[in-house]
Amino acid sequence: MKQLLLNLFTVFGFVGLVSAQYITPDTGMTYSLDDLVVESPATISVSGTTYTLVEDLTISATDTFNISEDITLEIGEDIRITIFGNFNVDADTAIFTAIDTAAPYDGFRFEESSAINIQNATIQYGGGMRVLTETFTLNNCLVTNNVAGVSSGGAIGLSRGMPQITNNTIILNQTTAIGSGATNLVSPYIFNNFIEGNNQANSNRPQINLGPPMAGNPTQIIQNIIKGDRSLTSVGGISVSDLLSTQGVNAVIEGNIVSDNRYGITIQSNDAIAFITNNVIEDNNSQGNPNLGGSGINLLASVEGNNIIAFGNEIRRNLWGITLQGEAMINLGDNVDNIGQNVFSENGNGGNVYALFNNTDNPVTAMHNCWDEDNAPISLADAEAVISHQNDNATLGLVTFDPVDCGFLSVEELALNDLTIYPNPTNGEVNLDNNKVFTQMNVFSIEGKLIMQKSLQIGTSTLHLDLNSGMYLLEFNGDTSRAVKKLVVK
Repeated sequence: MKQLLLNLFTVFGFVGLVSAQYITPDTGMTYSLDDLVVESPATISVSGTTYTLVEDLTISATDTFNISEDITLEIGEDIRITIFGNFNVDADTAIFTAIDTAAPYDGFRFEESSAINIQNATIQYGGGMRVLTETFTLNNCLVTNNVAGVSSGGAIGLSRGMPQITNNTIILNQTTAIGSGATNLVSPYIFNNFIEGNNQANSNRPQINLGPPMAGNPTQIIQNIIKGDRSLTSVGGISVSDLLSTQGVNAVIEGNIVSDNRYGITIQSNDAIAFITNNVIEDNNSQGNPNLGGSGINLLASVEGNNIIAFGNEIRRNLWGITLQGEAMINLGDNVDNIGQNVFSENGNGGNVYALFNNTDNPVTAMHNCWDEDNAPISLADAEAVISHQNDNATLGLVTFDPVDCGFLSVEELALNDLTIYPNPTNGEVNLDNNKVFTQMNVFSIEGKLIMQKSLQIGTSTLHLDLNSGMYLLEFNGDTSRAVKKLVVK
């Protein structure tokens, strides 16, 4: 009997060791790191402003974990922080890192209905963040050198809601930078992030890899830099798809710089509403195999009906400019709602230039674009030479590209650079300073629809714009000049 009891003690003692953790008591309390040191010194200790976590930590549903002082939290191998309640980091500098960078911690798991607000933090050498909550803000943070741990689908793995991911640097993670599951409905707002060299595992995934959105709430990927590591030949730039869902895709991809990836932007969906506007998409050719990728923009669908609008993009030096597959459809410019003004240059492979390859039987409207920037002005024959469509193969859809237009590239740079628009964002009143040549301003929605027109004075003007909150394009016109700038209305 003594031997049996000893064996049982050994077994249960071993189990207790493996599952050692501290769980806050779920009594509505707010905890700082110092509070946790007092509550469970076996879990967390402190020396100066450096804290060391050696057991799993769980914040219960009614409790709050605040970090408002500058600290470093070193975390042991495979240790996990789980939040059911509130987690607020608003110090000037907070660093979450591994005790041993060669032995990463498991990462952060933010449970459904938790409330997460992380500002000014460095999150590194862990297993990423699995974001199961609807309420998530990550702002002005560095997320780097994380591996597949608690989050295997991305350094930031999203599941639901409308997470806000803004002004961060996300670099050199083993997995995708930002990802969501194929069946999760999540509509992130991804704004002004620097994203480089993620998916160091070099798997067949892009740096931003998103599934379908919540109904009625578009995925927004706006004004980010998504730069590839050219040694990672399988890694793309941005992908939005609904391969395993009936929700469809609803996306705004606007104002990004996407470069040096295997491909630039891809949308795979049979039910897509998307606006791909004012992006710079360059040198996405790292794999070098045109049979496997290399498109600036690639669209894939198995049925007709997608509503994808693209204007104002600059697409250069990819293996393909824009490729359409299956039954994909796109509007690249028309005489009604879409201003066109996409610019193409040096997209090609095998000695041929492919600005647009319509590998579908669907017609494409593609007016008012500059199909060969380096040789502007160009003729219809010049455009025909870089567009693959019905005129090359009778089974393909016809691309209507007349008129071609490179005139919008002849903006007087001095006039454009001198023109000042403020405040931006605005509540509706906009000041224009140092306007030397522009006499008219057209206001377009992000979808490219003309909202209003205003006459301008040379010099200084104050304009009152009755606009709803959102992003708009301001087109300025003079006798020989034309320019487009962005305006955000709060």
